[in-house]
Amino acid sequence: MISKATSRPLALAAVVVCSFMIAIEATIVSTAMPQIVGELGGLQLYSWVFSAFLLTQTATTVVFGKLSDRIGRRTVILWGLVVFLLGSALCGFAWSMPSLIAFRLIQGVGAGAIQPTSMTIVGDLYSAHERGRIQGYLASVWALSAVLGPLAGGLLVQHVSWAWIFWVNLPIGALAGFLFIRFLHENVGPKEGHIDHLSAGVFAIAIAAVMADLTAMSSASGREIAALTLIAAVAIALFVVQERRSPEPMISMKLWGRRTIAAANAAALLSGVTMIGLTTFLPVFVQGVMRQSALTAGFALSAMVLGWPIGATLSARLLTRLGPQIILRIGGFMIPVGAGLFTLIDSGSSPWVAGLGSALVGFGMGFLSSQSITTIQEIVEWGERGAATSAFLFARSLGNTFGATLFGAILNWRLAAAGFGAVSSEQLRGLTQSGGAAAGGLRDALAGSLHVTFLTMFAVGLGVAAVTLAIPKIKLKPRSPA
Repeated sequence: MISKATSRPLALAAVVVCSFMIAIEATIVSTAMPQIVGELGGLQLYSWVFSAFLLTQTATTVVFGKLSDRIGRRTVILWGLVVFLLGSALCGFAWSMPSLIAFRLIQGVGAGAIQPTSMTIVGDLYSAHERGRIQGYLASVWALSAVLGPLAGGLLVQHVSWAWIFWVNLPIGALAGFLFIRFLHENVGPKEGHIDHLSAGVFAIAIAAVMADLTAMSSASGREIAALTLIAAVAIALFVVQERRSPEPMISMKLWGRRTIAAANAAALLSGVTMIGLTTFLPVFVQGVMRQSALTAGFALSAMVLGWPIGATLSARLLTRLGPQIILRIGGFMIPVGAGLFTLIDSGSSPWVAGLGSALVGFGMGFLSSQSITTIQEIVEWGERGAATSAFLFARSLGNTFGATLFGAILNWRLAAAGFGAVSSEQLRGLTQSGGAAAGGLRDALAGSLHVTFLTMFAVGLGVAAVTLAIPKIKLKPRSPA
């Protein structure tokens, strides 16, 4: 429980700093990735830079959420900051795509502790009605990072080094850690039970096997695909068995069995798939197909990050008037509307069209995601709040994980079918440079491949809208801070 010695404004400031670090990480890395791949090579591993981060984040999110219910939020988030900053420092020293992917795994573990715990801290500090105001503060952070991220990414890549897109996390994370140590205090007594580390390990193996299976489908032999499929099936089966026999299951069926939580988590999973497809491949399309600069690609992507806080702020203002159910459905239907625009763009389209689609997806995510977290935190007790919050973020992260791998597999498969199974760093550099017309055949193949990924993204977006129709009517009650 939060101690009276806690300074709510300054503890919130620590959460804001963490949110800024995570938000700017998303836009700055995506903007710089085409240049990173151009220098390090390994286009076939492009999606794994995102998948590796999401893999460890997904596998640890629920564990850290439950752990924060037992040993306190501050301990968990400080540990997460240390690991995230270590991974960030190492990413800047990466000498190849495999080494960058390995260091992104470390970053993901830290993010798995930071994201659910920071959101849970907000739930501890403020009631549902107060959280509407807090959403406005956090929205401003996302808007600021949306502007600074692409700008910083473009400037660092062009004038310094892409390594600094990772190293900028170090001073930001250090500031957040200081604020948490100084101003967040808790009264947490010893609790019975334990964290099921075996379930977490088996789950990580299962997710990794499924990701490898999807990736291999575009290039591996039938025997290799069969072996990976068998490993994935066995790991999933072992996970289910372990969850049923564990007194402290990693995924609480009691929580996931509630209709509101189940529907919100399902929508989060599908929206996570859509979001990662946009985040991962929009910069490639704008630079490689539309022949625009990295800065233009960054701002097209940042429209999503701008739309997200606008949607979150507006949903908070409309909460009393419309209620959670209507707000969640508005968000769910806005996502496929935005995703549908990407099925219409081609090499001759204006970047403004891509920016509009990005903004609409972000607007829908703002309505859907922020209201889902507020609702879930309100219908559970304090001792379940960390687990419930992390379960939602886990579902969204799981969607990110499968989405990055699925869309990466589709891209590799379509490129291979067009005769570009192994794209060199020189070819990619030719695509990402304005006026690089020598790689016209590859550009056409990339355009066709990305069109298929955008069609898939739109179909998943329709699934988000359908799931929100299952969300029941919810009545929130005011509650004092914990």
